[in-house]
Amino acid sequence: MPENTRPENTQREFAPLTYDNVWDTVERLRAWLDANGRRTGQDAVLLRVLKLSEEVGEVAEAVIGATGQNPRKGESHSWQDVEAELCDVVVTALVALRTLTPDAPEVFAAHLRKVAERSLTGQVPPPGR
Repeated sequence: MPENTRPENTQREFAPLTYDNVWDTVERLRAWLDANGRRTGQDAVLLRVLKLSEEVGEVAEAVIGATGQNPRKGESHSWQDVEAELCDVVVTALVALRTLTPDAPEVFAAHLRKVAERSLTGQVPPPGR
């Protein structure tokens, strides 16, 4: 099946994502994991953070496959696979962040502001900021 086609029964219509409904979706995913996970409490938090390592490894595997760096496998992945794996990293990180704090949207926005200020203005923030 071509890469950009999906079987008929899996096509769904979704509302265009906004910043707010991204966080609504993250909250729904966190709640689903809480309800269906095998671990609870601190174990669940730690495993969600560790899941990031697995997802980052899948990005690396996809890049190696897209560039054909494994002589035994050749070009086993596409750059679309890399994009999908990067998205998995982002989703996993957002769910892990939301698991740590109910204020995840505010925490993320504040951190993004700091990174942007530091990077885009070329200024180094004072220690502890």
